[in-house]
Amino acid sequence: MGFQRMWICLNNAFLSVIEPIPGSDVLRVRARRKGDIEKVFPDAKVQRTPGRDYLYRAEIDRELVAQAMADQVRNISYGNFKDSVGNKKLHDAYARFWGIMANLQELRPYSRGRGQGALL
Repeated sequence: MGFQRMWICLNNAFLSVIEPIPGSDVLRVRARRKGDIEKVFPDAKVQRTPGRDYLYRAEIDRELVAQAMADQVRNISYGNFKDSVGNKKLHDAYARFWGIMANLQELRPYSRGRGQGALL
């Protein structure tokens, strides 16, 4: 499968997770904002890496990442993700992302198309 990557949009953190070495037991968790990695992985040894695509990164055991993501899913307690984001800057970034990703959808959100695949 090669180099794997994932973006994770949480209501208090934005993370990028990659597999730096195929088949490794360690994943690299990256963040653009200081403190985002520690919100999910409080014991992580986070490095500040100026000049890289993500300013913050930490090497974390794959199973710990999987468990933390499962815990995040288990603890969802909101009916609308964007409304659950308390940080205005993060909320606004997610709102822009939502709009960009909406363009991938066959019908724009909230549009009422005719025929197959129409949102009713």
